[in-house]
Amino acid sequence: MAKARSSGRRQEILETLARMLEAQQGEHITTAGLAKAVGVSEAALYRHFPSKAKMFEALIEFIEESVFSRVTRIIAEEPEAAARLQQIIFLILGFADKNPGMTRLMQGDVLVGETARLRVRIAQFFERIETQLRQVLREAELRNALHEPTLETARLLLTVIDGRMALFVRGGFKNSPVEGWERQWAMLHRGIFV
Repeated sequence: MAKARSSGRRQEILETLARMLEAQQGEHITTAGLAKAVGVSEAALYRHFPSKAKMFEALIEFIEESVFSRVTRIIAEEPEAAARLQQIIFLILGFADKNPGMTRLMQGDVLVGETARLRVRIAQFFERIETQLRQVLREAELRNALHEPTLETARLLLTVIDGRMALFVRGGFKNSPVEGWERQWAMLHRGIFV
């Protein structure tokens, strides 16, 4: 029973932190502020997480698991490279749209002043996305279906993802990163595929 309560409290802390990341743009989030928002003491926070960095790590793990489990499913279910890419990118942008606080974390601005390993984890997340994009593109390249080489194309697509998320964060979460995606994908598709 105590373990279930502990797990529930951990989840509550993480959800509150994600909401604070969304609501308190440009502000530094303190453990004191988080504890107050959760309705517990700072000491209670530290019983569940040894540091604020561990809280951020738990959020990053949630992002990774949410995105990459679905990417794996897309790759397994969709045979065509262009459709895979479109769905993967839409998935990431949709995740950002539904989780503004997490998007702010992925953009890294909340990690300024935090431990360097958190910035490394976010960099690895984006490297892993690029690797997934390259794998999908490599299949199309083998079928001579690409205008440009795989590496440059994957980096362009990653830049589109990152840029749309950055606009979302900078705009105070007013303009959805999925808004207009179908038309933009059509333009990208014409430039990428033969």
